[in-house]
Amino acid sequence: STLPAVAEELLREIKKAFQESSHVPDDLLLGLKFIFGPSAVPALDLVDQRSVTRLTAPSGRTLYQVLGSSGKLYTCYSSCHFCTCPAFGFSVLQKNESLLCKHILAVYLSQAMGACQELSVSEEQLANILLAEEEDEG
Repeated sequence: STLPAVAEELLREIKKAFQESSHVPDDLLLGLKFIFGPSAVPALDLVDQRSVTRLTAPSGRTLYQVLGSSGKLYTCYSSCHFCTCPAFGFSVLQKNESLLCKHILAVYLSQAMGACQELSVSEEQLANILLAEEEDEG
């Protein structure tokens, strides 16, 4: 993965704690805020609102869609931690101010907490989502 080891470990600890007690202890929440900065609280809000959906095609290909606080749907790729939102392009890629945006952090947190909505899609539907994203960029 492309996340720093400390971030990976924190997400593992959150998953373990959540599996054991169904909540995230304060010390791990503080760690989240320390490592991910201003993305942490909004990402937790997105998880609470169950805004993260994992789309899975018969081939096993998956991608995530996150319903942002603005009501726009963003596509996230957890394998390479990339998001289609403007904040990712600006603060992560251009300015290098953040590890990731709130949408990708919400994907990682919802994975750790088992809070992803699941949706099976056809290969064609998955391709259409990916092609639609490319058109938005261009």
